Amino acid sequence: MEPKQVRIKDGFWSRYQELITNEVIPYQWRAMNDQIPDAPKSHAIKNLQIAGGSETGEFHGFIFQDSDVYKWLEAVAYSLMTHPDSELEQLADIVVEIIAKAQHPDGYINSYFTIAKPEARWTNLRDWHELYCAGHFFEAAAAYYQAVGNTQVLDTARKFVDYLLEVFGSNPEQIPGYPGHEEIELALVKLYQVTDDERYLQLSKFFIEERGRQPHFFDFESEQRDEKPAGDYRYWQAHLPVRKQTTAEGHAVRAVYLYTAVADIAYYTRDQELIETCFEVWQNVVRRRMYITGGIGASAHGESFSFDYDLPNDRAYSETCAAIGLIFWAQRMLKLIQNSEFADVMELALYNSALSGISLDGRRFFYVNPLEVWPEACHNRADQRHVKVTRQPWFGCACCPPNIARLLASLGSYIYTKTNEREIYTNLYIGGTAEIELGDQIILITQNSELPWNGKVKLTLRVAKPEQFTLALRIPGWCSAPKIAVNGEAVNLNTISDKGYAKITRVWVDGDTVDLDFPMETVLITANPKVRANSGKKAVMRGPLVYCLEEVDNGADLHNLILNANTKFDVSFDPNLLNGIAIISAEGVRELANWDDTLYRVNASLETQPVKLTFIPYYAWANRDPGEMLVWVRCR
Repeated sequence: MEPKQVRIKDGFWSRYQELITNEVIPYQWRAMNDQIPDAPKSHAIKNLQIAGGSETGEFHGFIFQDSDVYKWLEAVAYSLMTHPDSELEQLADIVVEIIAKAQHPDGYINSYFTIAKPEARWTNLRDWHELYCAGHFFEAAAAYYQAVGNTQVLDTARKFVDYLLEVFGSNPEQIPGYPGHEEIELALVKLYQVTDDERYLQLSKFFIEERGRQPHFFDFESEQRDEKPAGDYRYWQAHLPVRKQTTAEGHAVRAVYLYTAVADIAYYTRDQELIETCFEVWQNVVRRRMYITGGIGASAHGESFSFDYDLPNDRAYSETCAAIGLIFWAQRMLKLIQNSEFADVMELALYNSALSGISLDGRRFFYVNPLEVWPEACHNRADQRHVKVTRQPWFGCACCPPNIARLLASLGSYIYTKTNEREIYTNLYIGGTAEIELGDQIILITQNSELPWNGKVKLTLRVAKPEQFTLALRIPGWCSAPKIAVNGEAVNLNTISDKGYAKITRVWVDGDTVDLDFPMETVLITANPKVRANSGKKAVMRGPLVYCLEEVDNGADLHNLILNANTKFDVSFDPNLLNGIAIISAEGVRELANWDDTLYRVNASLETQPVKLTFIPYYAWANRDPGEMLVWVRCR
């Protein structure tokens, strides 16, 4: 589904979409133009202007600085699809012109290599992000063309791809290489989707198939630079050919971007081996290497996956971009395999680890999303300095802010999936209207949803004439007693459930309604005993939301709080707190710390006092006074 086919009108998500349009996009434009006080300088727009000759000066920033502009442009495109704005469109047209002017006659675009190292083009694919930046431009170009029909951006992108088709390939005069940071692979598929040019699909497939093959391209490339080969290429997901990979390794964002593209190629080629590869690596991630928040990447070293069941809470990396990439991958898996597990993970990452990456006012951002924060440790331990106590106004490496912007602006495209078997899958329960082409008519689905605070959903169908098709309704994994009724008549879910979806096949007529009731219980989650960090602890969830304790509600030393395992949870909605949230209260005790200067004691008894524990949704933490935060709580 394209974002413009779905208009979100939702009690929870509409605010975020309006925030992206009204606050986030203008704020990020100012950030890229170095107009945010006390924020790291970006120089991203000026770099491209210098490369195009309209400004003078030197390149500043990271080697991949151009990509921030491209992701911003992509976010603008999605916003314009649902929130037309002539002034914003004019600004985006100016950016397209800036990019076009930076293009070389042969089609190449990259401000760093144009300004700083023109002689070094394509000499270090492993580390220098040229193809990564190109990929983000291609995604932006496809989206902006779809949004407003701007042909300049599409022509500029196609000229660049035509150049890449000459440079990369298996012929003797071509480079048989692939990028160190995956992105172009999935981007080429998006360009294929708007152009139907099979060459783009084939180039994406080439990059995927070459990855990790022997003799190793990165070895050859290093030798050409008179450098010693890196050896173990897990960080770049190039330790094995893609078809032989079974576990998620290395840099988490790179990995999920790769597998998103692999799923794309598998979808279009119906390559069963690639489908099986995607599924096997997916299982490794969600069964052994994913945080309860949907975050991935346990290690700050390399921003990477570490090993099975290694999920430290206070040192978690769990990059915002990685959660977003997991959502991309889940969406593509849903096209391949209609199984609600993928939608469950997509929903989990969306409401928790991804949404945590942006403040409620849209002007501050987390790069890293830990599950436990002790400010003193963040400030003083070298292995926790990547963890921030508060969101930041911008970053020198600002990949996450425009990434969350483009995700939330395009949210409509994740709600439904249509198959060739006349099936419409509802994956996320987010209010709004969707126009879905089926047969020779447009099916209009209006969804009213009370998630994430209540599990009641209503779908109303408008059809020009009666139409037989299957409406597949996801049964959330967090709901144990779902109820569905069509036109007020209860449906027997035992007879229609298939891989987590209730599949209702009938001749639908204008005005048909489907009422869904997904009762939300507050539950205690236990981690696999192999996850050492969570031994003796529980996490609190309600519906799709993970909850946490904050110091502002519960006082300091959250590690001394112990949740009563038999507590009765009290849920109350406060419309004035954190833009309106459901608060969960529970009984517990606080371990007393009346130890004076004693560090250790013999056979000390546990002294406690009763307390009420107050939990808030994880995504909303760090929007008030700075302090401690805790997801996994001691429990007895």
